[in-house]
Amino acid sequence: MTSRERMTLALSHKEADRVPILDGPWGTTVQRWKREGLPEDQSPASYFGYDRTVGIGGDTSFRLPGETLEQTEEYTITRNSNGVVHRNWKHATSTPELIDFLIKDRKAWEEHKHRFIYDDTRVNFDNAVQTFKNAREAGHFIQFGCALGYDFWQNVVGPENLLPAMIEDPEWVKELYMAQVELIINMASALMAHGIEFDGASFADDLGYRNGTFFSPKIYREQLFPAHKRLCDFLNEHGIFVILHSCGGVRALVPYFVEAGFACLNPLEVKSGMGVIELKREFGDKLTLMGGIDVRKMAADDPAEIEEEIRTKISVAKVGGGYIYHSDHSVPDNVSFQQYKRVMELVREYGSY
Repeated sequence: MTSRERMTLALSHKEADRVPILDGPWGTTVQRWKREGLPEDQSPASYFGYDRTVGIGGDTSFRLPGETLEQTEEYTITRNSNGVVHRNWKHATSTPELIDFLIKDRKAWEEHKHRFIYDDTRVNFDNAVQTFKNAREAGHFIQFGCALGYDFWQNVVGPENLLPAMIEDPEWVKELYMAQVELIINMASALMAHGIEFDGASFADDLGYRNGTFFSPKIYREQLFPAHKRLCDFLNEHGIFVILHSCGGVRALVPYFVEAGFACLNPLEVKSGMGVIELKREFGDKLTLMGGIDVRKMAADDPAEIEEEIRTKISVAKVGGGYIYHSDHSVPDNVSFQQYKRVMELVREYGSY
């Protein structure tokens, strides 16, 4: 069975030969695994046989010139194509440190929003069409994807500017969300007009932290939900499964995600209360679940812990389809190569139908 077939069945709430397998080890984790036995010429995806997804898209930035501002042995400070200055640490796995922003308020947005409109120069169509042909022939699951909504704009405007604006200037915030959705819809339409057939679309919109959501469900419903629904409506009309990556404790928003039209939610962070068994019972007929396997158990000294984690969760979540294996975020470098090999063995054992 191909990755495309397996993913499509899971997203359609049907059982395949086994649950699809996806994951995301850190860069430092891969370095450790190379030292511990992962062949130098193989990625974790090829070695462990992850199901293959292929992303096709284009440039969804403001297309400003990027530049390096400072470089040391420890870090690099750059300005990116959205006008954001950030620091990247060279010897650690972490999100970039946001330092400064070009677009901090409505006035700056009005000055630069002409840069945030779709045109065909945002996409390399020759490359996209060839990638599509190769992926379709190989049986890979083909998806559009980019950062979305709050997650995109907090990295452009800055959370210290965006969060207060939700109270002080909500109409501007809604305009930001909808402007990005229109850019995405126009880009996806252009790609489809060139013959590209998307199986899915995967968007990252982190809306929570360990203890809950960044803002209230009421604000989500009033400000971000309309943009999410506009995007999902368009993609669903074209038979495209819409996958939402949203970290943290977003349990209070799940009913809205379903109403908006998302087909799948990941990564289901255990430490944030996103229990896959409970979510399966309440939303399993409406929402495919991806993730929910605690990475802390992968690193446990007692191997029985990870077997119990995988056995109890996957055995329930896989029933009737609607489940895709993934760690509950990404695999950190305290998980050894041998421990992770055992994880993959258990996923295939308990994830088979």
